[in-house]
Amino acid sequence: MEASLKTSNTTVPAIDKMCLILDLITASSYPLTSAQIATELGLPRSSTHTILQSLLAKHLVYKDINNRFHLGSYLLYWGGKYEQQHSIIQVFHELISQHSVLLKHTVTLSKIDGSEVIFLACHEAVAPLGFTFHAGVRVPAAFSATGKAMLATYDDQTLAQLFANGMPETMTCHSVTSLDALKDELQQIRKTGISLDNGQLREGMYCLGTCIHNAQGEPIAGMAVSFLKREYEYYREEVSTALLQLAKQIANKLG
Repeated sequence: MEASLKTSNTTVPAIDKMCLILDLITASSYPLTSAQIATELGLPRSSTHTILQSLLAKHLVYKDINNRFHLGSYLLYWGGKYEQQHSIIQVFHELISQHSVLLKHTVTLSKIDGSEVIFLACHEAVAPLGFTFHAGVRVPAAFSATGKAMLATYDDQTLAQLFANGMPETMTCHSVTSLDALKDELQQIRKTGISLDNGQLREGMYCLGTCIHNAQGEPIAGMAVSFLKREYEYYREEVSTALLQLAKQIANKLG
């Protein structure tokens, strides 16, 4: 596990450190002590201890009997407020129930953030896919069906700026490796309205996606249906049709 502390004249170092600590606790597969957090982040133990005490006081973290830190309950308050402000999540859950074709599958709702997408909500299918779609999880937009669907609304100049430092590190042998190859995919998406992740995010998992636009034609979210590879060809047509219908319904509902 690696993390780096980056600050600039436009940031507040204490807040940067707080965010790094919370990110580390979130990403860790096990709770960490104050000393372990300081070591992982390369921070002084004294300042790490001080920040953790402040986070404890605000219930942003809690400490167990072994002096190891976990995420705190106050984050649920922030998360709840965030969800309230993003009515698209509520509308997604409300309208997907009208599409029996989609209810059989895992359907995700995401938004784009730079060169990544962030999962906002998920309707889970009964059959497991071996990939966790928790709200807040980030994945490269260039590899995901929702990301590709939203990237297809960008012009070439915007895409060049977004990937000026190169493509993200591949996640499978199928992950797109160049901007030109990605542009070829995006051109096809613009014709059909449907994007495809053919195992680029996870080996053996196929996803069909589409974009939800606002009244100005800007991307506000993306949706994708995930399958095991063997299911993809069988369900592709009916799922694509249902996805486009649902995206239009959500856009109309949101105005």
